[in-house]
Amino acid sequence: MRNRHAWTERDVNGVKREIVATKERGRWSLRFKVAGEEYWTSIDPIERDLLTTLRDILYRKYQRRRASYEDVQMADRMLGELGARSE
Repeated sequence: MRNRHAWTERDVNGVKREIVATKERGRWSLRFKVAGEEYWTSIDPIERDLLTTLRDILYRKYQRRRASYEDVQMADRMLGELGARSE
């Protein structure tokens, strides 16, 4: 199964950006590219709302058999770690 997932969204200024999530060494890494730019920017640390969006995308793909349940669980674990860090 593919371990690369992409989606687009608009930031607070209305600028469109493409976000790509890639599974590397047992972790999800995210990067984005703003419309009209040539280079990708890594997102580190990963923002909670982006990780929640990734989890939702993975779950929907899992229901259609296009992602593994382990990928969904990995995103859940990362969300749990973010929650533990913020407390």
